[in-house]
Amino acid sequence: MYAIVEIAGQQFKVEKDQQVFVHRLDSKEGSKVTFDNVLLIDNGGKINVGAPAVKGATVVATVLEHIKGDKVIVFKKKRRKGYKVKNGHRQYLTSIKIEAINEKGAKAAAPKAETKKAAPKAAAKKSEDK
Repeated sequence: MYAIVEIAGQQFKVEKDQQVFVHRLDSKEGSKVTFDNVLLIDNGGKINVGAPAVKGATVVATVLEHIKGDKVIVFKKKRRKGYKVKNGHRQYLTSIKIEAINEKGAKAAAPKAETKKAAPKAAAKKSEDK
């Protein structure tokens, strides 16, 4: 069973007991967080796609630690001009562990029932003709 969930503006494919690095969350280490913007759930081949999110579905995770990512070097140079700039960046990340994927209340989208809007229009036209 897996789910596609939106966490901190990014979409992740998550499974139970998986460890994921996401952008820094405002939660303390060891606390539980719940994500309700679940876009898709696959439960043993039975796929449930939300429009845009699956109603009632949640993903529960535990915050393991707050860390900094690997350093990325940004080097800019223009030939024959003597221009060189070296910069670095380290992204702030949060390590989370997926505890559970809940799809309670999650049902496949039911087809919309047809409404008879044509009949009242016809009745209105008949009354105008008289």
